[in-house]
Amino acid sequence: MTFQWPLALLALAAIPVLAWIYVRRDRSRPGRAAPFASPALLPNLVPRPPGRRRHVPLAVLLAGLTLLLVGVARPHATVRVPREDATVILAVDTSRSMGAKDVRPTRLAAARSAAKAFLAEVPGKYQVGVVAFASRATTALPPTTDRELARTALDGLRLGEGTVIGDAVALSTRLARKRPTAVLLISDGANEGGRVSPATAARRARARRIPVYTVLVGTPTGRVERRLPGGFREIVQVPSRPGTLRQVARTSGGRFFTATSDRRLREVYEKLGSRLGDRTTSREVTDLFAGGSAALLLVGAALSTLWFRRVV
Repeated sequence: MTFQWPLALLALAAIPVLAWIYVRRDRSRPGRAAPFASPALLPNLVPRPPGRRRHVPLAVLLAGLTLLLVGVARPHATVRVPREDATVILAVDTSRSMGAKDVRPTRLAAARSAAKAFLAEVPGKYQVGVVAFASRATTALPPTTDRELARTALDGLRLGEGTVIGDAVALSTRLARKRPTAVLLISDGANEGGRVSPATAARRARARRIPVYTVLVGTPTGRVERRLPGGFREIVQVPSRPGTLRQVARTSGGRFFTATSDRRLREVYEKLGSRLGDRTTSREVTDLFAGGSAALLLVGAALSTLWFRRVV
């Protein structure tokens, strides 16, 4: 804790002085009362002595005065406040395998819906960027607070070839700039090629304190049709592969999810929110000390009045 007017704290020296004066007066009280009444008659005048309880009102009042003097020094404390400058990168797999219909209507459509559902949960002041990745990773939308642009970018995603998960993570971390960032990567997990391996990209993300949260779409029975010359069609098995996504999430400090329902996406958002939702800042807390002081002064005065019919 810091103070804007630290010299005001010198006034706290008055608190032990007041306590000392009180103790001296309390000890000399029997001597001051002796000229007015015989000590043997005091039990008849006072049916029950207050005992140590008589010190409580003054102790409470001195505590309130202490808080008041500290408040005069304008204290500042480090507190957590809502963050307004965080960034979330949505990285969406657009490889050919995302055209499989084991998740209706297709894996890509499910991924798009999941990204939009997540987008609806992100606070409006957060910046959101979109990365699409197939045979290469591209920036579909640089970080922005315009949610309509983000939805348009998601609607414009089209299927391609290959799945460069590592390149997608690397590009997403480069979009981080200087503000706190997290990445939400949605894919079926089938990594094919790329200049950067998923493990390397995840380690780099962790070094920059950017967790990658991964969401798996697809099932082990997924398949796609590919047209061949001559009008023939080929059925290609494209099972989902959670291993790579688990590794990326674990290595980067994120978390792996296996569903794209609203409930699970809300859990992703809560995890992101716990990291991105607050920041530390210095805040003046004079009002807290003033409020506490007023409460203690009132309590001390009330106790003195109720117990002894006097005001300290």
